[in-house]
Amino acid sequence: MDIVYFYPETDRRECASAAKRHWYQEAELQVNDVCVCGGQARVLGCPVPVFYYKKRPWKPRILSETMEAALRSGEGLTDTVLHPQIAAMLTEEYVGKWQLKESTEAFLLRYLTGLYAAGAIERCGEAAVLLGRRADMARQMETAWELLQPFLPKINRLVIFGEEAEDGTMREALEDYLDDYYYEYGLVPQTESYEKAENGLRCGRTRCRGLILDYSADFRYPRLAPDGEAVYIDAASAGDKEARLHRKTPQIPYVSPLKYLDTMVKNSYDRLVN
Repeated sequence: MDIVYFYPETDRRECASAAKRHWYQEAELQVNDVCVCGGQARVLGCPVPVFYYKKRPWKPRILSETMEAALRSGEGLTDTVLHPQIAAMLTEEYVGKWQLKESTEAFLLRYLTGLYAAGAIERCGEAAVLLGRRADMARQMETAWELLQPFLPKINRLVIFGEEAEDGTMREALEDYLDDYYYEYGLVPQTESYEKAENGLRCGRTRCRGLILDYSADFRYPRLAPDGEAVYIDAASAGDKEARLHRKTPQIPYVSPLKYLDTMVKNSYDRLVN
């Protein structure tokens, strides 16, 4: 599997750059090898200049077509990830075709969990899942099950946070998914509804350790156990979660697919210039 990551570019002089130098040229984007994930997926980076030509901003159609041309220049390019700044340059008409496949998202989360959270899970035997919108609960429960399966024999405490169901309790809404943990591993997950706060919803007083897997688009302020043995994986790669987490608990590592790709791109660039 190959993953192409489109991200914003500034040139080496720290000034805004354009995709073409002359009006008669076609705009071109260059796809470059970045790294290999777990021997299974090749990550490629594609920097997108700020402008299309001189100081002319990209038109969504032209940008989308230029990105498609960049993909055609390689072989076996199967999926794409957009940096939020690139997604913001495309209108809804075009950004939809660049949505990350669920299978690729699941692969990246499995890879990052094994890379950053496996040790914490093995040492403390705990995990927490922070679900997003009620409408997405079913899909997120399914992907969380797949992600946690390699570690479930070593997990003795699993807490699942979510929005209260409209009819009945949250636990009743998730009952079919929770049964799998019990029948397959003898594990009875604990469920907690988010509490209402001035700035939205947040986790209650239940403390978390080990892996904290967050599917929510907003930061829910999970409470950490006193020993701080935890890794926070932001499946949504959302906004300012890293800054909010580190203001609250600076010792907890923050991991997300977007941050991982940004880091790999930066490291690749540093190798080239050094």
